[in-house]
Amino acid sequence: MTDITNSTPPVELGGRWHSTTFRLLSIYAVIFSFSVMLLVGFIGWTVTGDMERRTDVVMDWQLIYFDSLPDDQLNEAVHRRLERERMHTNYYGLFAPDGSHIAGDVVALPPGVPANRKGVTLHHTLPIEGDGEAPVVRAMAQKRKDGNTLVIARDLTHILLIRETIINALLAGGLLCLAAGVASGLALSLRQMQRAKEIRRVTQRIAQGDLGQRLPVGGRDELDMLAHLVNHMLQEVERLMNEVKGACDGIAHDLRTPLAHVRVLLARIAERTGHLDDESIAVLVERARTETDALLDRFRAMLRISEIGTLQRRGGFGEVELDSLVREVGELYEPLAESRGIRFAVTAEPTESIHGDRALLFEMFSNLIDNAIKFTPDGGKVEMELRQTHAGPRVDVVDNGTGIAPDEREAVLQRFYRGERTRHLNGSGLGLSIVSAVIRVHDFTMRIDDAKPGTRVTIECWSRTLA
Repeated sequence: MTDITNSTPPVELGGRWHSTTFRLLSIYAVIFSFSVMLLVGFIGWTVTGDMERRTDVVMDWQLIYFDSLPDDQLNEAVHRRLERERMHTNYYGLFAPDGSHIAGDVVALPPGVPANRKGVTLHHTLPIEGDGEAPVVRAMAQKRKDGNTLVIARDLTHILLIRETIINALLAGGLLCLAAGVASGLALSLRQMQRAKEIRRVTQRIAQGDLGQRLPVGGRDELDMLAHLVNHMLQEVERLMNEVKGACDGIAHDLRTPLAHVRVLLARIAERTGHLDDESIAVLVERARTETDALLDRFRAMLRISEIGTLQRRGGFGEVELDSLVREVGELYEPLAESRGIRFAVTAEPTESIHGDRALLFEMFSNLIDNAIKFTPDGGKVEMELRQTHAGPRVDVVDNGTGIAPDEREAVLQRFYRGERTRHLNGSGLGLSIVSAVIRVHDFTMRIDDAKPGTRVTIECWSRTLA
């Protein structure tokens, strides 16, 4: 299957998340979040390390103080320290060489704390007096000369609260900045999407042949600079195409008049030589008249294509009932099909009315039926079917003729192109060019398929222009 008209549909911007602005915003949000996480982790690690070092210094000085006391006074010094502790910021424990508890509110040697004055953080595992859960502490132990072990632990709860407050503040500030950045990026993305949507609408009109359209400008960014360049290019393209089109139309118009005169002269020559008994001259004159008629038909078709292409879009449109239009085309070509023994069937079910130019649509369907009958052998079959689909009316013209090769289904819409299978038949090669011109005016879609044998031409009678 080959989609001839609108074969390259415009790129659909599926949503705001498909825009470059939104993709960059998403990347920024991921990088920003990852950076905040790294920053929070680094701050937590730094604060924790500094907290542990400072706590170890305090406990080391306490151990130095206890080292200065005689062994027989150590038990009493521990009791005095505990009596002064009102907020339980420090914990003490004195243990015999066999590990039995001697004094202090630490009731057992904490596991994992070496007796070499090296600080260790304990998470709720310090065995203390009472039924309450032990806090997070920094513990340090030292083995004295008499064999006893002194354990000192310092509560880290207030320091951890400060660290948690700092981290929470950083997270809240980071989330607030991220939300503000994402909101601003979405606002910018929405503005860019509106501009891109308008540019898409205009470029679709340009792609459909309306070269008078121009891209919207008004910003001061790269998109606006590109729009200015494209508008300048379109202006030059439109000027050059108008010059070429004007020259071609002028040539076709100027040549049509002398060719008409030549045809008249040939007709007079045929009348003058009619009484002569020279069959060769009559044959030559008839051949000259036939070739002249073919040239006139080609120039008329070229001018008609030009005329259709210059129509104001939607200017002469109205509501068209396709079922009655299809029946009229069928009645017009039924005698021609019968004269060649071709079975011609028209099926037209009621469909919704469409917005279009009735005269142009009649001409389009007439060219399709004319081509189908022309390239179908005598005794063949041609069908024309109109039916309603979920998207709109659809017309199929099917024949069992010579068919169109897949690699020629786009070329047949070019002016004067004749397929390899049909070069021996009379024709100008402009019939489908007129059909293509009408299709473009209405924003319809035409497909050429293989009917096995023959050709199926499908016209989807609804606009493919995206909003």
